[in-house]
Order: sequence, then C-alpha cells, then structure tokens
Amino acid sequence: MAKAWAKFPYPDKSFHYTAATLKKSWDRLHKGDCEPFPKNDAVVEAWIAFHAGEFQKAAELGAKAGDDGVTVSCKAQAIYANYLEESEKRKLELFEDVAERALKLQAGQPKNANAFYWQAYALGRYAQGISVAKALAQGIGGKVKSALEAAIKLAPKHADAHIALGAYHAEVIDKVGSMIGGLTYGAKKDTALKMYQAALKLNPASAIARIEYANGLVMLEGKKALKEAEKLYGDAAACEPADAMEKLDVELAKAELED
Repeated sequence: MAKAWAKFPYPDKSFHYTAATLKKSWDRLHKGDCEPFPKNDAVVEAWIAFHAGEFQKAAELGAKAGDDGVTVSCKAQAIYANYLEESEKRKLELFEDVAERALKLQAGQPKNANAFYWQAYALGRYAQGISVAKALAQGIGGKVKSALEAAIKLAPKHADAHIALGAYHAEVIDKVGSMIGGLTYGAKKDTALKMYQAALKLNPASAIARIEYANGLVMLEGKKALKEAEKLYGDAAACEPADAMEKLDVELAKAELED
C-alpha cells in the first residue's frame, strides 16, 4: 500500500473507541455485518482504527494480523475505495484486491459469512465501476449472487448482505429488464424489495439500508417511486452515525437530497 490514502473528511472524537468502549458498542456498530468481536488484540486495534475513519491504518493492521484480520482489512479498503478514493482506476484495483483476498479467506474460514460478503461487495462495486452490463457479460453477476446467498445462509441476520442482494436484483432488472433478468440471472423485483425490507428490519438504525432501498425503488419503479425514495433519503440523512462509515452514509444521503 505504497500510496497514502485520502483522509477521512469528518473526524469526530465520538468515533474514537477504546478496546473497552468498542466491546460495549460492538453490537450496535456491527448490526449490519454480524462480525463477531475479535479474540485477537491486534485485530481489535484494527477495528478501532476503522471505526475512527483511519481506513489505511485499519487495512494495514488487519493485513498484518493473519486470517483473523482479513475481514477488517477488506472492509476498511472497500469502504475507503467506495467513498473516498478519487481515482477511478485505483478504486477498481482496490476492489479487485478485496475480492481476491476475501475469496482466499473462504478457503481458510468457510463458515465466515463476511469472507463471502466482502467478495460480493467488492465485485458488486467493481461491476458498477466498469458498467453492470459489461460485468454481467463477464459472469461477475453470478459470483455476486452466490456469494451473497452464501453469506446470508451462514449469517441469516446479516443486514448488509440483504441490502446487497436486493441491489443485485434491482440493478440487473434495471439494466436488462425483468424478463431477461429473471430468466438469465435469476433477478426478481419482489425478491429485491423483500431483501431491502428485511435489511431495515434487521438493522433499523441503518442509513445505508435506506439509501440503497431508495435507489432500488427508483430502479424498479421509476418516477412513481421518487416520493418514497426522497423520504427514505431524508430518514437516512437524519440517522445518528456511530462511526466513520455511518457518517459517510449520512453525508451521502444529505448530498442526494441537495441534488
């Protein structure tokens, strides 16, 4: 990781946890990804850096901590790439790297839901970067769908995997239509809506669940969904962030409302 990453633009003391306060807040912070509290102190340090918005530090500490640190390393790199990396080329490289490392982790930790989730997340964002149609032609869609289904099977309460699977169904239908989407890629509108709703139920404080649900509604229902989408964005912007990643989601919702 030679090049220094961009700094998190919204530093906030309340996002700086200690090992003790992190443990106390863990369930709230990880309602979305169902990550278990780490047994390894080095991994705890990496998560402290992640929640504070020190994404490069978190990625590096996680990478040094062996298999148990891969999840935090992948999450830090994927979230950084998605929200803060300005170079499109670099962003795609970061996503490809996360997808590869998460795939490797699946072999060593086949019951680790987040090994499947981060592979799917990184491939999904990579697909959006190169164009969903192109990604589908390359067979990326099937990998995303099966990795997310595996994550949900391993961790049925994984709200973020539900969001991502909803987005998969919505994006495919948006790009190729419901008939080809259904026949070729197994994408269904009612499955998309069901996934978004399940995510919100599992993680009611989530800004990103509302943002992605809003985006999905507009993809699936067009103009008639705009009013509901705007309300979801408003609710997302009003969410109280508990860490750097949630702050990035809230700011994203605010920016959408201003557009």
